Amino acid sequence: MVQSNLSRLEIKAKIEDKLTTLPTLPGCYMMRDQQGEIIYIGKAKNLRNRVRSYFRGAHDSKTTKLVSQIYDFEFIVTNSDKEALILEINLIQKYKPVYNIRLKDGTMYPYLKITNERDPQLIITNHVAKDSGTYFGPFPNVYAATQTQQLLQKAYPLRRCSKNETRACFYYHLKQCIGPCDHVVPKEEYDAQIARIKRFFNGETEEIKEDLKQKMMQASEQLDFERAADYRDQIDYIQTTVERQHIMSQDYDNMDVFGYTLDRGYMSIQVFMLRQGSILKREAAIYPAYQDPEDEITSFIARFYKEQNHLLPKTILVPSDVDHEVLEAVLEIEVTTPLRGKKRNMLELCETNSRLALEQKFQLMTLNEEKTTLATQELADFLNIPSADYIESFDHSNIFGSHSVSGMVVYRNGQPDKKSYRKFRIQSVKGSDEFGHTQEVIRRRYTRLLREKQPLPDLILMDGGIIQVRAARDVLENELGLSIPVAGMVKDDRHRTAALLDGYTEELVDMDHKSKAFHLVQRVQEEVHRYAISYHRQVRSKATFASELDVIPGVGKITRNKLLKHFKSLKRIKEASVEEITKLGIPSTTANNIVSHLNQPTKETTS
Repeated sequence: MVQSNLSRLEIKAKIEDKLTTLPTLPGCYMMRDQQGEIIYIGKAKNLRNRVRSYFRGAHDSKTTKLVSQIYDFEFIVTNSDKEALILEINLIQKYKPVYNIRLKDGTMYPYLKITNERDPQLIITNHVAKDSGTYFGPFPNVYAATQTQQLLQKAYPLRRCSKNETRACFYYHLKQCIGPCDHVVPKEEYDAQIARIKRFFNGETEEIKEDLKQKMMQASEQLDFERAADYRDQIDYIQTTVERQHIMSQDYDNMDVFGYTLDRGYMSIQVFMLRQGSILKREAAIYPAYQDPEDEITSFIARFYKEQNHLLPKTILVPSDVDHEVLEAVLEIEVTTPLRGKKRNMLELCETNSRLALEQKFQLMTLNEEKTTLATQELADFLNIPSADYIESFDHSNIFGSHSVSGMVVYRNGQPDKKSYRKFRIQSVKGSDEFGHTQEVIRRRYTRLLREKQPLPDLILMDGGIIQVRAARDVLENELGLSIPVAGMVKDDRHRTAALLDGYTEELVDMDHKSKAFHLVQRVQEEVHRYAISYHRQVRSKATFASELDVIPGVGKITRNKLLKHFKSLKRIKEASVEEITKLGIPSTTANNIVSHLNQPTKETTS
């Protein structure tokens, strides 16, 4: 899940951690942007190597732009590289990611299609239409599709001639056309051939291989070695190319597949949603389990449809320990546990993905715990203080001394505690007085903590240098009698974290820029700056809003607050009609004044 309120530095660190948890298996990966939208889908023989390559080394401009927008990624493991290709195509056609332009219309990969007509044909197409035809594929290229088509036309021929033939066609004499050009072919004969073709695509290739072996032997006995070699090549093609595919099959129809793993008190559940034989969507959840696993998974499946409003398929595939009777009674659909075949393979694939997802979670939890524990301890050692587990950090923001504010962020055990963040409007200091701003905020914050007998932080980090550090220490030590360690986060001329200023020695701390402690300081500085800037923009926007409206006749504090609450910005008020404004209970005369004032041609407004 993408956390868009994290800093870019924190996102980068989380991605680096996730890269270490990737499996070395084939599958598909989905890249997500800051809004959680899938922006790129790819496939890989080795997920770890492929996904890591995006974040290592130099790339062309297009790939560099893609990587800059990646905020998270996820993966689905498959049984083979070919299955990964098929799943990739299905997912691209479903989600249409912006960086998969080449595959958006599906024209890059061919399918075989049995046409829906009185005398059906087996044709190659690059477009899957919503018709009654039967589709097989996609194939990696036209050559593979053509080879398979030719194989099936020889083994299980359908119509190859045109509908206007008046006599037996050339292919009929070669036994590669079923013969509507020569006689009326019964529907039952077509149905039998189509059933054989479907079994072939579902992996049941023994029948056709045995038939080809017999023909090869007969040709050899007749000394027709060229024809025997052709049969041999067809057998080799089946064995090397026509692979068992668990990703796409007409057998699947419309069904959902549920797999789960339970370990260390956590339940990991994966749902594969198959439509027209393809995985079109994957849902995943990991949460603490408090009941028996059988009860947990049964309850999850029932709520999945009843509470989350997912459409019911014809069938759901579930592990054997799920209560089938309860689910069938509640959902009124078929609930089954396949014991063999392709459906069993799909169920096992779903369970494999649930296991890998849970393993990834545990690895990330361990990494995070190790990293944050090490970072806070390193930081404490650098500053020669007992602990840095509880940090409070401050930053100020203003424009030429106006609308001065401060933001405070809190980190506990190396992680942001957003519920403890605080905002301050500077009240007693005018202008751009960094020393005075710092004194006011530190005084207000720690006077309150003392009054409420709240725990004090192990360390205070000021976004700034010696001025902010001295101001903070002056209030803490000389006014409040506190000895909380203070340090300053110093930036370079490119506004990036450069060093840490020890508040006691007033000297720069010799920190390795690759250390966990330095990265923690970077994250804190970036976060407190973001928080303070965001609050300043909010305050400035409200002030601009108020000053612009206050000059309009009839607009007082009550009317102004109504407009602010409903429209949120001057831009939206400017776009509103008199009727929309009067609906808020504002008199029509005042509404006309508002519209007239905000839409004056020479008047510029900001939102």
